[in-house]
Amino acid sequence: MSRRPAALECRQIEDSELSDWMRALKTGFLRPPVVTEEQTAARRAATADSRTSGAFDAGRCVGTFRSFPQELTAVGGAQVPADAISNVAVVATHRRRGILSRLMSDDLTAAKDRGDVVATLIAAEYRIYGRYGFGPATTTTEWAIDIPRAGLDPRRRVPDPDDGGRIDLIDGDEVRKLGPALHTRLRGAQPGAVSRDATWWEANTGVLRLYGDEWTEPFYAVYRSADGEVEGLVSYRSDDKWTDAKQPLTTASVDWLISVTPAAERALWHYLCSIDWITRVKSGARSPDDLLPRLLPDPRAASITTQADWLWVRLLDVVRALEARTYDASGALVLEVADRAGLAGGRYLLDAGPEGASCTPTSRGADLSLDVADLASLWLGDESAVRLAALGRIREERAGAARGADALLRTSVRPWCPDLF
Repeated sequence: MSRRPAALECRQIEDSELSDWMRALKTGFLRPPVVTEEQTAARRAATADSRTSGAFDAGRCVGTFRSFPQELTAVGGAQVPADAISNVAVVATHRRRGILSRLMSDDLTAAKDRGDVVATLIAAEYRIYGRYGFGPATTTTEWAIDIPRAGLDPRRRVPDPDDGGRIDLIDGDEVRKLGPALHTRLRGAQPGAVSRDATWWEANTGVLRLYGDEWTEPFYAVYRSADGEVEGLVSYRSDDKWTDAKQPLTTASVDWLISVTPAAERALWHYLCSIDWITRVKSGARSPDDLLPRLLPDPRAASITTQADWLWVRLLDVVRALEARTYDASGALVLEVADRAGLAGGRYLLDAGPEGASCTPTSRGADLSLDVADLASLWLGDESAVRLAALGRIREERAGAARGADALLRTSVRPWCPDLF
């Protein structure tokens, strides 16, 4: 008689299982499935505050899932508690067995019970996460700048002498000292931005090497205003390419660039475009309405190489989410929200304006009917209710309700998440 296979077990992992969990994670992402003691120690240090789960078949880890505390900036600057999800993988031999559904359900239920307002993730594949109530809420854009075409005067000092600021090259130690406070200022004004802990700064300056890869030190530059205030930081790398005629074809690739003033942003981009031998600059992930192209005399010198969805959001508490953000216009809207997981569904009356907002359960007739995933896409102000109605994603129960929702929810500055997590 054949024996039935043991049931898959989904649970939080023990510390002794971390190496096996990491091996499953690497396998799921098609990376060499080798885990060293150094990598395990680095992962242990980096995930001390995380909730690390796995799926086990006969004691072997075949699925991975991790979440951790995060803050997400809502429209207007409020920081809402978020359940950030990462390191999701299922090995190829165990796909289509409901492993992700079980791990996701357990995590989202726990996040709801903790009082998290939203869950967040960066989706490797588009078609997976909508069925769990996540909707794409921000977009990322990358540009490649053709320096000879940009029209900048190579003889000019950067930043311009009348700016009063200055740019200095610094090292990783200084980045870890200056970066956190600057980033806090940035995310206070940028909807869609998420918090960074000390681990982020260590991993992005080579102190902590989660994957054991050989670290190549990038260049770091800081912009200080005329009064000495740190207003911008950039991390970038360069290759070393030349033509056979010994002409430089070097590309500078930006890892990340953060700034809190237009002057800082302008100065840092002009600096990158003024470095000797650099003929091309790759911008890295930027906001779709970034100032970058218009900072160049010839904006066509910056061509878009990537434009895609980026941060996905899952609402866990509709009332707190809609009350947390600000609204430039005044209006009332009744939303019928469907949530197959039973975490945030219901009918809600949003009454909002520049003075504040209230959101309450209601028995009034709905103006719009939509899935919780589509409400998540609308929440940060980037998506259009009119557009979603045209796509058949939401339904108008009252004529003109989608246009009214856009007047209430859309923002003049597009949300942006600078981070991959």
